[in-house]
Amino acid sequence: MGKFEKNTNNRYRQDRDKKDRVREETPVAEDEAVDTGIVAGRNAVRELLKSGREIDKIVISGREGSIVALVAEARERGIPVTNADSSKLDYLAKGANHQGIVAFAAQKEYSTVEEILAIAEERGEKPLIVIADGVEDPHNLGALIRCAECAGAHGVIIPRRRSSGLTPVVAKASAGAIWHMAVARVGNIAETVEKLKKHGVWTFAAEAGGDAYYDTDFDLACAIVLGSEGSGVSRLVRERCDFTVSIPMYGHVNSLNVSTAASVLLCHAARMQRTKSAK
Repeated sequence: MGKFEKNTNNRYRQDRDKKDRVREETPVAEDEAVDTGIVAGRNAVRELLKSGREIDKIVISGREGSIVALVAEARERGIPVTNADSSKLDYLAKGANHQGIVAFAAQKEYSTVEEILAIAEERGEKPLIVIADGVEDPHNLGALIRCAECAGAHGVIIPRRRSSGLTPVVAKASAGAIWHMAVARVGNIAETVEKLKKHGVWTFAAEAGGDAYYDTDFDLACAIVLGSEGSGVSRLVRERCDFTVSIPMYGHVNSLNVSTAASVLLCHAARMQRTKSAK
């Protein structure tokens, strides 16, 4: 279950590659075209920074003039800054005059880990938390948030880097679940795992080679860690977790999509917590 997107079926891969080529050749992709979270231009990004609104990342095509100051302010606030060529920014800005800089504003304000724990306390429930360790595909992250909300989880934790943020695509893929789910963005997942332990939360890494999930007791304060689409839960995070749990595979494909795996584990954990708590 480590590599959620791995598929050994050649025909499936060929179909998927064909779809990817079509997407690359299309000037504006369907979902990404309606991305109201994109802010283009030096003055617009400067005002966005002043507003204090959450920013997922900033993309630049060079370092000249006022861009230098904007990048310095972004780094001071811990906002990821990446480089891209001008044609990429042309595509992101949808024809707007980007002046070498584009920012991605989050669709909603991020919560803190403490606020997620407080939600569980206010409900009188054991914490049930999802940690997405580097889920970069916004459709997968949105679907995962939807699963978490349906299972009654108290919050989702994502890393600041190497992860999708709360973009409009994520909001759409979640079917509106992001408006009902607390999402915290942290600088270091491994450190966050240790932080949760200090609050009495047990952590479970969803990876191959662990105990079968149906033999695992989730009737306690717990956080389930799900890894990236390509490499699964990172080694350091896996080592910090208290347990490793797996979903046995009986077919030819050896892993599930990350959001599908999340639905299996979260629904089982939620049922176990509620069944035992009712007794």
